[in-house]
Amino acid sequence: MARISLTVDGEKVADDVEPRMLLVQYLREKLGKTGTVIGCDTSNCGACTVHLDGTSVKSCNVLAVQADGSSVTTIEGLAQGGQLHPVQEAFRECHGLQCGFCTPGMIMQSVDLLKENPSPSEEEIRLGLEGNLCRCTGYHNIVRAVQYAAEHGGGASSAQDGPPPEVEAGTPQEQGASV
Repeated sequence: MARISLTVDGEKVADDVEPRMLLVQYLREKLGKTGTVIGCDTSNCGACTVHLDGTSVKSCNVLAVQADGSSVTTIEGLAQGGQLHPVQEAFRECHGLQCGFCTPGMIMQSVDLLKENPSPSEEEIRLGLEGNLCRCTGYHNIVRAVQYAAEHGGGASSAQDGPPPEVEAGTPQEQGASV
């Protein structure tokens, strides 16, 4: 067993963990942060994306012991004071989800993308989300959600000016199934 201490969603935690325990397992099994989803166990899907010291990482690729001394933000930690994070709000407003399985990872990656590039083009959004897979939506509304968040300052409340950009309904096949 190895002793780790870190800050998760603003709370300091300390635990004894097996040295081979993945960060995603630690978050879900030890801390109950089940919004961080285990999708593939191979780092292909991005559903487990969290922020480690402010940068998005696939938590199935990080050992819990590697996070010792770090700060981790999960999807549960984005909302503050009962208010959704602007990117969470944008995904809701723009229907940027279907089954919701990939949504936590998509949102976490989008927050990091907008931190690095507050005004990305559609192509830059698609490239920035390339490591996160969605099997339902066809990505159109996910991209629209990131555009909406960017247009509203990425950190400002999305309850500002006007309705969200036009969203597209239909099956992934109708929308095109690639990012």
